[in-house]
Amino acid sequence: MSARDLSLSEQLAVFVAGFADDSLPAAVVHRTKRHILDTLGAALAGAAAVESRSARAVMSADGQGVGQVWGTRQSLGARNAAFVNGVAAHALELDDSGGCDHSGAVVLPAAFAALACSPRPVSGRELITSVVLGYDVGRRVLEACGGYSSHNARGWHSTMTCGVFGATAASARLLGLDAAQTGAALGHAGSLSGGLWGFIHDASQTKRMHTGRAAEGGLLAALLARENVSGPTQVFADVWGGFFNAFAPDTREPQALLHELGETWKIMRCSIKPHASCRSAHAAVDAMLDLIRDKPCEPDQLRGVHVRLSAFVERMCGGRDLRNLASSQMSLPYAVASVLVYGHAGIEAYLETARLDPRMATAMERITLEVDPAMSDLDEPVVTLTMRGDAPRSRQVLTPLGDPRNPLSDADLLSKYRSLTAIALDDTSANALADAVLELDKLADARTLLPWLSGDADARSTLR
Repeated sequence: MSARDLSLSEQLAVFVAGFADDSLPAAVVHRTKRHILDTLGAALAGAAAVESRSARAVMSADGQGVGQVWGTRQSLGARNAAFVNGVAAHALELDDSGGCDHSGAVVLPAAFAALACSPRPVSGRELITSVVLGYDVGRRVLEACGGYSSHNARGWHSTMTCGVFGATAASARLLGLDAAQTGAALGHAGSLSGGLWGFIHDASQTKRMHTGRAAEGGLLAALLARENVSGPTQVFADVWGGFFNAFAPDTREPQALLHELGETWKIMRCSIKPHASCRSAHAAVDAMLDLIRDKPCEPDQLRGVHVRLSAFVERMCGGRDLRNLASSQMSLPYAVASVLVYGHAGIEAYLETARLDPRMATAMERITLEVDPAMSDLDEPVVTLTMRGDAPRSRQVLTPLGDPRNPLSDADLLSKYRSLTAIALDDTSANALADAVLELDKLADARTLLPWLSGDADARSTLR
């Protein structure tokens, strides 16, 4: 059968199953190691979050297993571990973005759970390749849906709807599935997809569950295929029950699945987050940091902050519900206020004691949002600061810090990693894990990473 006779999912499966581990460009390998390190740091700290503890309590009912629960002394079955670690990776809103969207929190938990299932040594190169392929497939599915703004504007949360395909690709690769089995796994993933933005309206914590569910679903899809359970080969075809007909009927671009496959690596477009807020608020945070860098704003001198933004960003991040960590991190007004009050938008600015500080309520009262109909969905906000006795000053940051065009330095990435891992690991373990990840392409067996992920997040107070 020629490639022309294969369905879209089968062609994608042939690529995932057949790509050579030593064929990745050096720049892609380097970038992938940074994203693995960043995701593990976010997840180890996230193990102390209330959502992670709740997810762990549910999954622990099924008993122990081979899957290490990151940041704890506990192990679970592989699927349950993928779910819990996926929740932890996204629990503090500090995981990467720009893929499916939150690719690291979906792909890494699935990949490491598959790694734990492996009866054979898996080289660091193999792990890197699986992660790259996971990021690639998840993003390609999103682009084939028409892109982030159009797919998410319909109410789908792409981290779950598209991320499950990325988790499937990574898991299939690590489990050693052939092209036919990988195609079946991608077919299963279509039926395991889902995830709605309904959480945005009432401070629901469901968003944190989406990464876990996508990771677990991807691993399950690959495990079913390994047992030769057949999956639909027409999952991406223009047929009744096809993924794009159901999830993106008006915006689908199926050709994007294979466009520049093996030439343009989607992990290279992903961002690493310096701030603990929704990524769509980062440019506003950076703008406010710029505005107060040379001339700090004393609270009694603040007249107001005006933010001009797109309707899409306002709908996603315009809320002011501070009932819990999850809802506050989706609030652009809170992110801007945290810079005024605390000088940063790190995780410490979002914890319960910080949210209840009366200075935050005062600052947020002086922040106004204006939807600009001329702005496209993903245009970055314009922030205007007015202080008593001064003319208004405005900033628009077009490329926020952490974007691949404005990346965090290696030193800043390690600083972020160490501040987060301190919640669960001692310095010796954190440093050993970092050294191993940064040399991952030279590691003979990536399974040696697994013991370093055990920690003491349970002994810390719950982050909420």
